[in-house]
Amino acid sequence: MANYNLDKTLAVAQEKLKAKEPEIMAQLSSTEYNQDNKTFRVPFLGEEYLVQYPEGKVTLAGNETQEVSLQNQILILHYLVTASGQPIQNQYISFKELPDGAIYIDPFTKRTINPMLKLFGHDLDLFKTTAAKLGGEIKNLGHAGVTINVFPKVPITYVIWEGDDEFPASGNVLFDASAGSYLPTEDYAVVASQVIWTLKALSNCS
Repeated sequence: MANYNLDKTLAVAQEKLKAKEPEIMAQLSSTEYNQDNKTFRVPFLGEEYLVQYPEGKVTLAGNETQEVSLQNQILILHYLVTASGQPIQNQYISFKELPDGAIYIDPFTKRTINPMLKLFGHDLDLFKTTAAKLGGEIKNLGHAGVTINVFPKVPITYVIWEGDDEFPASGNVLFDASAGSYLPTEDYAVVASQVIWTLKALSNCS
């Protein structure tokens, strides 16, 4: 997506943030809001980010001079303005079961599931040890399953059935039934893929 479109999307998200009460957003998203310096502290993909209210400026906690990608800024703001406070349901749904998810299933498979299998489909130990670096919790799913909390209320579960000489590896990505209450479906396509590329970097895979 062109940066121009991302700039527009970011501006819209910042306007939505400005229109909401910060204390309520913090409560619904299970994030911290400091009234003194008007700043949210938002855990995201193993890092913590600061969001200034009401302007919506996003910085990396502890390294405020490091540039945060437009994509990450949008994801973080979307989480704050979308979060409904709905409890985690502990019920898995597929990407197709997200609102309008069927429309995006082909690009989702190409951007997320196929790279996951290419990286880890024949090395489940690497998959599990690398996921642990992002706080991944082992699940009894497939031959290897891990759940990674991308945001406080956004668990994403990655499942692999290991390949062999006869059959290729297969896999799936699962979301909690509450997922639609925390991010737009398009964002799940982005962030689920981003987890895989983060795992690739952490695993030193080529």
